[in-house]
Amino acid sequence: MRGGYLIMLTFSIALILLVLGYLIYGAFVERVFGIQPERETPSYRLKDGVDYIPMPTWRVYLIQFLNIAGTGPIFGAIMGILFGPAAYLWIVFGCIFMGAVHDYLCGMISLRQDGASLPEMVGNELGSVARQGMRILSIVLLVLVGTVFVTTSAGLLATMTNGAWGMDMAAWKWLWIGFVFLYCVLATLLPIDTLIGRLYPLFGAALLIMAVGVGFGIFAQEGWIPELTDAPFVSHHPKGLPIFPFLCITIACGAISGFHGTQSPLMSRCLENERRGRIVFYGAMITEGIVALIWAAAAIKFAASAAPEGAPENAYASLSSILTNGGLSSSSNPALLVNMICSTWMGRIGAILAVLGVIAAPITSGDTAYRSARLIVADFMHLSQKKIANRLALALPLFAISAALVFVDFDVLWRYFAWTNQTLATCFLWTAAVWLLRRGRNCWIAFLPAVFMTVVVTSYILAAPEGFQIPHTPSLIAGFVLAFALAVWFLRYRKKQRI
Repeated sequence: MRGGYLIMLTFSIALILLVLGYLIYGAFVERVFGIQPERETPSYRLKDGVDYIPMPTWRVYLIQFLNIAGTGPIFGAIMGILFGPAAYLWIVFGCIFMGAVHDYLCGMISLRQDGASLPEMVGNELGSVARQGMRILSIVLLVLVGTVFVTTSAGLLATMTNGAWGMDMAAWKWLWIGFVFLYCVLATLLPIDTLIGRLYPLFGAALLIMAVGVGFGIFAQEGWIPELTDAPFVSHHPKGLPIFPFLCITIACGAISGFHGTQSPLMSRCLENERRGRIVFYGAMITEGIVALIWAAAAIKFAASAAPEGAPENAYASLSSILTNGGLSSSSNPALLVNMICSTWMGRIGAILAVLGVIAAPITSGDTAYRSARLIVADFMHLSQKKIANRLALALPLFAISAALVFVDFDVLWRYFAWTNQTLATCFLWTAAVWLLRRGRNCWIAFLPAVFMTVVVTSYILAAPEGFQIPHTPSLIAGFVLAFALAVWFLRYRKKQRI
């Protein structure tokens, strides 16, 4: 079996790069933004006891981490490693230069605009048409996120309780959907420090402990994982999908995710000082990248050990087989692999952490999705959220829509969620570039990622099975053409601003 120090060196370098990204590039982005530690934050100036509440930095960091993570960096990384070692490159460089920049600028610009939600920030820079479009896109994404994570966690709980009290899995699933919805309603309506502020740090810590345990397992367990010398730009996906742009959509939360743009404003309303922004926003994204990297490596190493004679060339086929339960399922279920890795590598403690990771994490991402949707609607309706009646009036219609979407096929929901997610990130990167430009800052840190992601989301929706199903090459050309056109527009706008 191949293996040894070179493989561990490749994985270790990737981890080190993520840490250095926080220390070096994160500090650079912070200087470009220009923090003002003496400036009073909205958590104090607009304190309302519901959404604007000052919290300690460690608590805000853990809440932000769990808000943006959930199962995203786990499931996405497991599915993404099927493309091959290019997944490592996308996680590392996507996280440092795109995702963490996106999250930091979103959180800090929101903070400077009194905790403004994502559509309001976009509208402030790009105009009323963009504002209305982002309102619709954001609410659609958040309702999809809430629905996806409610059904995911309910389905896993139903699997665990199947047969209990004489009830089959279908009956248990609907019962668990009801319970999860009830929790989400409470978390959406109650002050942020009542449930979210108390429970999220615990679940966030559990998710980190699970990742650390799996990380140790990567070094301790025998097996093979790909390195960058193993044809990094050759796709190993079982369906023959090309690496670009499909990998960039598959691994979202571990590299860059528009969903984060809806979550960062929640914490911008709780930050005590602008100096803490890099820890909370940039740091949480880097942490998520580390989690994604660990799970990508762990997934392929575990699958390789289960392949015939441990042959590396069979590792990808083995992973695909595990995800589809030996081919019995038409869709992939990464939760199966998470449970197998944790139970095998960490025993009973790992099994408990796996339950927290694949059940509690999606629930906690779902409830903040609904909370963000409520705040977005409240912002554009200019409706105070101090009264519970106002919160109910906005939240209940959102839950009604989500309840109707539960009946839609899960795979369809997930595919459209993935593309909408990355489109939202692309829109905010263009917004951040304009915000920086108007203030005489280095706009390139947002402009270049915006151009790249424009190619990704455009070519994907044109080529994807759920999109227009246009051949790959013409889709890429169209993506580059649109990105070039937007880049020309921006550079001309930049020239006018400098005159």
